[in-house]
Amino acid sequence: MRTVEISEEPIRLGQFLKLAQLAEDGAHAKELIEDGEVHVNGSVEVRRGAQLRRGDVVVVNGDEVRISVRP
Repeated sequence: MRTVEISEEPIRLGQFLKLAQLAEDGAHAKELIEDGEVHVNGSVEVRRGAQLRRGDVVVVNGDEVRISVRP
């Protein structure tokens, strides 16, 4: 599992997928979410605007990413 830092929380799921390089762009992020390929803390997430916070774990195609916040 890798960690990706964000500057402030919360961050929207669609934005985070791009930041963490789990999606190429916004359209790809939308497609991944609509296809049920995105899991947040073990559950499928279908809301692109879902709010993510420190410690949340996002999984796409087996790639696990934990969110941390810069101090």
